[in-house]
Amino acid sequence: MSDLFKSAGLEKDAPRPLADQLRPQALDEVVGQDHLLDKDAPIGRMLASGRLASMILWGPPGVGKTTIARLIAGHADMEFVQLSAVFSGVADLRKAFEAAKARRATGRGTLLFVDEIHRFNRAQQDGFLPYVEEGVITLIGATTENPSFELNSALLSRSQVFVLKSLSELALNELLVRAEKINESQLPLTKDGRDTLIAFADGDGRYLLNLAEEIFALPDAEELDAKAVAKLLQKRAPAYDKNRDEHYNIISALHKSIRGSDPDAALYWLARMLSGGEDPLYLARRLIRMASEDIGLADPLALMIANEAMNTYRFLGSPEGELAIAHAVVHMATAPKSNAVYTAFKSAMQAARETGSLTPPIHILNAPTKMMKDLGYGEGYAYDHDTEYGFSGQNYFPDGMERQKFYDPKGEGREKEIKARLDRWASLRAQKP
Repeated sequence: MSDLFKSAGLEKDAPRPLADQLRPQALDEVVGQDHLLDKDAPIGRMLASGRLASMILWGPPGVGKTTIARLIAGHADMEFVQLSAVFSGVADLRKAFEAAKARRATGRGTLLFVDEIHRFNRAQQDGFLPYVEEGVITLIGATTENPSFELNSALLSRSQVFVLKSLSELALNELLVRAEKINESQLPLTKDGRDTLIAFADGDGRYLLNLAEEIFALPDAEELDAKAVAKLLQKRAPAYDKNRDEHYNIISALHKSIRGSDPDAALYWLARMLSGGEDPLYLARRLIRMASEDIGLADPLALMIANEAMNTYRFLGSPEGELAIAHAVVHMATAPKSNAVYTAFKSAMQAARETGSLTPPIHILNAPTKMMKDLGYGEGYAYDHDTEYGFSGQNYFPDGMERQKFYDPKGEGREKEIKARLDRWASLRAQKP
């Protein structure tokens, strides 16, 4: 039987993955999360005060959520119980709660760590509430999804949400240094090869150490440069889920880069979405919205180009049609900007809701019948083309409603000319008795 265990690699001294060997043994060994774990940071202060609250750790994969929860339990001298929402059901939860009750009776607390907590449905999430409220368990939930969308409000109100960051290049390099120390050898990488390895990890420490382990396992060879590293390692898919929170984060980044007149950043976010598998027609539709909302009459051509980008993609498909979308992105990012029509329309809609029963002034009403003429319909109407300046300056708002100013052009691009005309017409209107 012992031979079977040995052949399965289960004996006491069996090789352990590098990521497991480098798992921090104290909170000050965790890299990249100082904003939460330092003495003056939220979790650091909580542990120093001896008051441990339930919390949700929200962040991308491989940044230390499980490790932090385990170390918090050790620091607080609590029993660490780990469940995964992917593999656990109601029976597992009930068993964990009953064991925590029994432990509490002996004076020992329980820290229940639930990985992927967003995978539990609303009813299962509600099941935690009485045990959290009574102090039977201290809950730490880990999630890669936005808690405000995926967790119910009752559970969120009883927990503090802490955001973990993707590991920086500095933090990832620190992990490589530790890996080299424990392996008692340097990674056979040139400077640009090391940079490429770190870039491949995309902020995921566990993934980085798995890649490093592959390189350590290579037979003796010359140092690997960036091209050799790229050829050797399989680049993982970008961290982008077009149906989840990251989708909304990145489309927002694209929108704001265009609004902020930064074509380079806008092209980067466009490329991120396309390489992540986003539907190009979704992007084209969003560009049409941006052209209308953020550019408007400052450059009316932007809306036409955005529409044509969509039609071009429909005609050509991928990848050729994606260039037309990139064309629209650059045009829009470099175009003059104005949201004047957007804000004017919102204000007009609000006014319409508030004054929706008022009729047009009688002098601009048509009078197709004699009776309507006798009632004064159309009386006093001035035909603008027949006036001295082609502008009559009459009132077109309902009687009893003060004149409103909704549209206030910014003076950028074509709106500079529009603003001048509006100012001139306002002056003529003011001269009328």
